[in-house]
Amino acid sequence: MKLNYSEPKIFTGGIDITSWSKLPAKEKKIALSKSWYIYYSFRNPATGKLVRQTSIKAGANLYKDKKSRYYILTQLKESLVYVLSKGFNPYEDNSSLDQFIEQLLSDKESDTKTKKKATVNPSFVTVKSKKEQLPFCSIKESFDLALKTKSKVLNPISYQNFSSRINRFSKWLVLEKIELKNDISTINKKLVIQYLNTVLQATSPRNRNNTRTDISSLFQTLEDNEMIQDNIIKKINVLKSVPERNKTYTTSEQNNIFKYLKERDTILFLFVQFVSFNYLRPVEVCRLKVRDIDLIDKKIYVRAKNKPVKIKIIPNILIEQLPDISKLNKDDFLFTPDKIGGIWDTKENNKRDYFTKQFKKVKDHFGLGKDYGLYSFRHTFITKLYKEMAKTATPFEVKSKLKLITGHRTMDALELYLRDIDAVLPEDYSKLLK
Repeated sequence: MKLNYSEPKIFTGGIDITSWSKLPAKEKKIALSKSWYIYYSFRNPATGKLVRQTSIKAGANLYKDKKSRYYILTQLKESLVYVLSKGFNPYEDNSSLDQFIEQLLSDKESDTKTKKKATVNPSFVTVKSKKEQLPFCSIKESFDLALKTKSKVLNPISYQNFSSRINRFSKWLVLEKIELKNDISTINKKLVIQYLNTVLQATSPRNRNNTRTDISSLFQTLEDNEMIQDNIIKKINVLKSVPERNKTYTTSEQNNIFKYLKERDTILFLFVQFVSFNYLRPVEVCRLKVRDIDLIDKKIYVRAKNKPVKIKIIPNILIEQLPDISKLNKDDFLFTPDKIGGIWDTKENNKRDYFTKQFKKVKDHFGLGKDYGLYSFRHTFITKLYKEMAKTATPFEVKSKLKLITGHRTMDALELYLRDIDAVLPEDYSKLLK
């Protein structure tokens, strides 16, 4: 005998839901702008043909994210399949459908997952089922899986910071007499808040928030791998913290430092010029290899934090400072402790720390405090560039050109950065106060 209905399916905005993670952001946005719903057909008793029934949305489109929408519609689909298999017919009088479901639920031979009462209305049927019981997984196994997964998707520096925080959390659990062989569900929201409070008392709100972010990332990985039901860390609040930033150098401070470095430390001087003239972060300068410098086309290839490779031009003011690198090994790092171009086999963090410590000697010589650093040169020269360009162009034109030079991905990000470093200041307004 032919079935009286077709298998219910979910319309997800015209895309294949299984490839969601691979879709570009634009396609995801288009898909979410459309209504998602469940559709199915039922055999018309008069004609004997399958006829498309009213689509079931059930308020799923009130949610603007894929995960919530698909979860709701999946639950509804399972409920619809169940009642159809038990004889539900949309062409018959459905005024007694509540009693029909009640009878099914009270049947001793019915599936144990349908013991909860279903809520029914003329447009859709929802059967509320108990959450599936997840298999036992110890804290140690869960943490190991998350660390292994993150090691494949994070860059070395980010993973090092992530793993350090997770390992500290793991050690704290042991000190609190929580055995790592216990089930991962042992860790609840209250316990995590207790740990975050210890981090706050020992360090700062910023470090506490960063710790919360990493633990949340760990729990999200566990949720994605169906090892836990929900990421409980999302419900923990973020504390207000004042971000720390390096101050901008005055013109005299910058000139004095450049003169001092040119006479005392030519390697550090060139390092600082890459930060100043190419607006690179110190760690990005540490990543540079000889092959990344293209003097013919005047381009530099930078492995930045926000994308694999970022191409920037090399201004003539920097090219004039570069030594002859044509005979150097292309695979060597451009900067090493004792020369330009060579092998330096250590972690990026160690390289950055080396140049930071070398520059601290310069700061001590000029009596500069902890508010100044290598990053200050980036702030200083972006501020200088903005002020020079603003003399002959409108603020929008300046920011449009500046965005290409600094490498900020969006105009909003650039404007926020300029506000943070106080690059944009008003003209003297004394005459307005007279």
